[in-house]
Amino acid sequence: MYLSEGITAPDFTLVDENGQEHTLSDYRGGYLLLYFYPKDDTPGCTTEACNFRDDYSQYQNAKVTILGVSPDSPAAHRKFKEKYQLPFTLLADEDHTVCELYGVWGPKKTFGKEYLGVHRTSYLIDPQGKIQRVFQKVSPAKHSAEVLALLE
Repeated sequence: MYLSEGITAPDFTLVDENGQEHTLSDYRGGYLLLYFYPKDDTPGCTTEACNFRDDYSQYQNAKVTILGVSPDSPAAHRKFKEKYQLPFTLLADEDHTVCELYGVWGPKKTFGKEYLGVHRTSYLIDPQGKIQRVFQKVSPAKHSAEVLALLE
């Protein structure tokens, strides 16, 4: 189950593409877009990440930090980030503990095959650490514009 709007976002610590630890509570005091995606360098995830990249100056102007989270390794994140020149941090949740904590890990089905994976979801977290908005089943091509429209 997805987390609810209005609750405090659960704290966690994960490493980024360079092995540096990031703790969610360290980002209090500013807005944070925590976006969960299934896999580096796949068509939908690349579209979503590149849209955030292309709109990045608007996020900076709105004082919103972007953190991407997937079960990929730090090395995979580093390659993905370098390949597409992504200006934001990618966090490695290799054992999907944080994905489970945020209710985005669960059964999926592709071409009739069932498996467990990440449901593409984002959380907009306010400066006090509360979840202001939950974006579920987002469209990779439209998600950044959807978030920016909310921020206006």
